[in-house]
Amino acid sequence: MNISREWLSDYTDITASSKEYEDAMTMSGSKVEATFELAEEIKNVVAGHVLSIERLPDSDRLWVCQVDVGSGEPVQIVTGADNVKADDMVPVALHKAILPSGLKITKGKIRGAKSEGMLCSLTELGLDVNDFPYASEDGIFIMQEQCKPGDDIRPIIGADDSIVEFEITSNRPDCLSVIGIARESAATFGAGLKIPEPAVKGSGGDINELLSVEIKDLDLCPRYTGRMVRNIKIEPSPTWMRRRLRAAGVRPINNIVDITNYVMLEYGQPMHAFDYACLDGGKITVRTAEKGEVTRTLDGAERELTADMLVIADAKKPVGVAGVMGGENSEITENTKYAVFESANFKGVSVRRTAAALNVRTEASSRFEKGLDIENTLPAVQRACELVELLGAGEVVDGIIDVRAKETVPTAVKLESEKINKLLGTQVDETFMIKTLEKLGFSVNGDTVTVPSWRGDIEHFSDLAEEVARFYGYEEIKPTLHSGSSTGGFTPKQKAERLIASLCRTMGYSEVYTYSFVGQTDYDSVALPKDSNLRDGVTILNPLGEDTKMMRTTSLPSMLGALMRNWGHRNPEARLYEMAVIYRKVGKELPDERPIITLGAYGNCDFFEIKGVCEALFREFLTKDVRFVAEKDNPSYHPGRVAAIYSGAERLGTVGQVHPSVAKNYGLADAYVAEVDFLALLSCAAEEKPYAPLPRFPAINRDIAVVCDISVTVATLIECIRKSGGALLREVKFFDVYMGGQVPEGKKSVAFSLTIRSDKGTLEDEDADEVIKSALTALDAQLGAVIR
Repeated sequence: MNISREWLSDYTDITASSKEYEDAMTMSGSKVEATFELAEEIKNVVAGHVLSIERLPDSDRLWVCQVDVGSGEPVQIVTGADNVKADDMVPVALHKAILPSGLKITKGKIRGAKSEGMLCSLTELGLDVNDFPYASEDGIFIMQEQCKPGDDIRPIIGADDSIVEFEITSNRPDCLSVIGIARESAATFGAGLKIPEPAVKGSGGDINELLSVEIKDLDLCPRYTGRMVRNIKIEPSPTWMRRRLRAAGVRPINNIVDITNYVMLEYGQPMHAFDYACLDGGKITVRTAEKGEVTRTLDGAERELTADMLVIADAKKPVGVAGVMGGENSEITENTKYAVFESANFKGVSVRRTAAALNVRTEASSRFEKGLDIENTLPAVQRACELVELLGAGEVVDGIIDVRAKETVPTAVKLESEKINKLLGTQVDETFMIKTLEKLGFSVNGDTVTVPSWRGDIEHFSDLAEEVARFYGYEEIKPTLHSGSSTGGFTPKQKAERLIASLCRTMGYSEVYTYSFVGQTDYDSVALPKDSNLRDGVTILNPLGEDTKMMRTTSLPSMLGALMRNWGHRNPEARLYEMAVIYRKVGKELPDERPIITLGAYGNCDFFEIKGVCEALFREFLTKDVRFVAEKDNPSYHPGRVAAIYSGAERLGTVGQVHPSVAKNYGLADAYVAEVDFLALLSCAAEEKPYAPLPRFPAINRDIAVVCDISVTVATLIECIRKSGGALLREVKFFDVYMGGQVPEGKKSVAFSLTIRSDKGTLEDEDADEVIKSALTALDAQLGAVIR
């Protein structure tokens, strides 16, 4: 909804700047999208008086004009327009002028003749003949407005206004009008509000002798108000009305049509004017259309109507689609002598369905479908007749036709200040509440608030609370908790879940969600033994099918299925993760639901990569004593490339390469999966990260290589070194393994780098020798590993 600040000033005096107005209105609930300063689009363009005009030598179409622009000395301008003559008043874009199109004007020479600016047409000023009907559509704009040389062109053409674009929510149709925004503005700035009652003089006669109105469906049309105007004079609207319509984005047409559009924008009540001569029988009937009935609307389109569409009809035919668009057969023309002004209230749902079915949306339908004030029809038609008399567009026939279903009873809501304060978490004084509501047009008598007819959105005390809050100031309401509420935030478990998800994504893994139900064939696909207790899952009473009849007890089939789908879509690589929940039977109790961090990968991957991802997770959670122990009896994984994961004595999960036969079942060449019990990981995680200061003293690094049996794992060797190295041994890193000619059959050489440091002082070589000696002694005694 675009609102002109100049138009708004008719109803309330707001002196705030555009920025202040934007901010205040937005904070009070009328959101401002943007403000357009029309004056910013035109600069250094003035009114000029053409003193003389001569043909440019050696040119058939160029003219040299001497123009008085109020600067003392005339300026010379070369133009190609042939509608300019001496003594004309024209818009002149001077040197360094800016036009609405963004065009910048500078002085220069044309055919050797000096030209110090440009004479402007309507188009170059962002206007057309609807804005100034007396002007020529082609050529220079010859102005008839009252002005003198040198006057700024912006006030002359109405380009000195501020246009405010509001975003109006669907529950506030009253704000789709200048008066509605004026109410909100006056309440926001504490300014006065003046809405004069329309005054119509009349010219005699009686409308009831010429016209009758019948409403056959009072539910779809609860009120129909009409007045008649005779001796219509179709003319252009006055400049002030054309400017205001243009500011609101409405194209001026003629005085009668412009009056209906003006009232719609001003009062928020759509109106329509019928040519009385086109109404057969002198009667208007508001009824639903007959099956197969067809009418041609004002846009020239044939509309086939259905039996649930409301129409405005005369004795024989429809003359308009109610709330959507008038009919071409009753359009106001230059030959119109009598016009009927319609101001009605239609049911919003009916208008919305009709507009959607006809695939046409108009300014009127967009307002009606939101539900308009039934009490607004009479003031709107009175205002239209007032404008008719003001513009000399015709003579208003005495009498008003006003048909309504029933008298409406104003909504009354109890003012409960304590409940409002409790809801808002405030201590707002009841006096402030009453003053705020009264500023908005509510009437307060004791603890009863009578809601004005235009506020159909107010039904409950909480609606009153919203009115109080937006004028008290949302920024003034301090954050509070309801009684009994606890501080919000994530639980430690939720934080851990989000941390894991972030880590997995950081390491290149994408999250997937898989179904929690499986079938026995899924367990067959991962080579689960027939006697495995994992096959005994919770059975679903109403399964989708045989393959989805139980809740999964392992997440491996689900992850392999996701990898298979990625491979099927020709993805050469995949890195996936899921916080998959598994369901283990616990007797007759509800199943044990355990989230499993499941990682899956294929393509350019190996055992050590996915093992490294697991180690990164464990490091982030400061999991102590993590061990990877080789497994041989897991049929789902490669027997030489799978490890059980432990933290001390607590088993955390499994990581390894999927068995080739299992991978083949899913169409994969190879695949790597890790399954980590999330709850077990949390139980082994450090509660808080210990602080470790930077080392004050240098470390000694020593490398050792030991020969041991092939069956002894690197992890076992590292554990032995760490336990025997003492407090000075800070770190053990494996960096090489060798089996070859210099190593006996059945043996292997394993090399480690040891970091030795003290927090008390700089170590001597003898201190490092003691650590190495202790480690070698333990390796020999416990594992038969000797220095190479």
